[in-house]
Amino acid sequence: MELTLLGTGAPDGLPRPSCPCAACATARGPWARAATALLVDDALLLDLTPGAVFAAARAGHSLGSVRQVLLTHPHDGPAVELPPTLPPAGRVPDGQVLTLISGHRVRAVPMDAPGTGYEVSSPDGERLLYLPPGAAPSGLDGRAERPYDLVVCDVIGRPEAVARLRAVGAVGPATEVIAVHLDHDAPPGAALERRLAAAGARAVPDGTTLVVGAYPVVPDVPRRVLVTGGARSGKSLEAEQRLETFPEVVYVATGGRREGDPEWAARVGLHRERRPGAWRTEETCEVAELLSADGPPLLIDCLSLWLTDAMDRVDAWEDARWREGGESALRARVAELVGAVRGTRRQVVLVTNEVGSGVVPATPAGRRFRDELGRLNAAVAAECEEVLLVVAGQAVVVRG
Repeated sequence: MELTLLGTGAPDGLPRPSCPCAACATARGPWARAATALLVDDALLLDLTPGAVFAAARAGHSLGSVRQVLLTHPHDGPAVELPPTLPPAGRVPDGQVLTLISGHRVRAVPMDAPGTGYEVSSPDGERLLYLPPGAAPSGLDGRAERPYDLVVCDVIGRPEAVARLRAVGAVGPATEVIAVHLDHDAPPGAALERRLAAAGARAVPDGTTLVVGAYPVVPDVPRRVLVTGGARSGKSLEAEQRLETFPEVVYVATGGRREGDPEWAARVGLHRERRPGAWRTEETCEVAELLSADGPPLLIDCLSLWLTDAMDRVDAWEDARWREGGESALRARVAELVGAVRGTRRQVVLVTNEVGSGVVPATPAGRRFRDELGRLNAAVAAECEEVLLVVAGQAVVVRG
């Protein structure tokens, strides 16, 4: 089964007409995208968009053999003229199956937002799933019989759609996931590729033809990632986005609770609200134990608070205690953590702070913390396949 993506953008396309934003200004050449439409084996057209006939011709295809046109979502804006060679566009009721004269079977999949998803099976048994913009499957209660060969969906706008499919086995290790409905909210260029790769997905230019069921080159998802940056740089959000397509994640909060500190409670609340509801939170600094155990991916936020707790435990803030054994005790605890990062079999994203690039602390204890955090960051980074530095909300790849 062949799938040609006539467009891969949001319903308004990318760049949006008359939009002055930076993402639209840079959406030129291969980064420009027409509204998403899919052509399956020249027989089935999923979503009718302006210029579909010309898009197919540019990709080396014709719409003359299309026997069915199906819409996945309400199409706003001016009416799209139906080319005379195409049959009328329609939608299949949720749960119903449509069999085409070409031998393809199309099953309508219910969504949690306005629209319909379509599962398309070829006469030879390959299966693809296409979801409308801003929607995720609903009612996925039981395990899937087998994973889809290809999933085409709004990975950036609704990452939990991929998480739900992974949870029931509909997306497996060999499933190719293609991101479509890309809007100006998606990061441009290499940043988009990096974010999608973290989700096990990729984007392709308009006009790309894919062979469904062929062996795909699945993006390599780094198993250990360190995200560092300054205060309010966006490092925690970057770390969370790297795991948002996974159905189960353990969020390790090393800061704990601070009684009588409403500002800290508000910070914690904001972090908790933006995390997916399926994530589980562990408030602990026993990070090495979690890394050594089997289980779902870990997001550890953050190493600087972990170090604060470690220095509290050995009373490393006092000069005399530091010389009398505090230093060696802290070194042992750091070595235990670094060894656990090296040996873990879990996927893990760690967050830390850069504190050595600004004002020199005024106290010996402050300078000691700065120095020890720098050493800790370097040791953990050496064990990670990927290291990101977040500056002003933009992630710079330091390693990987």
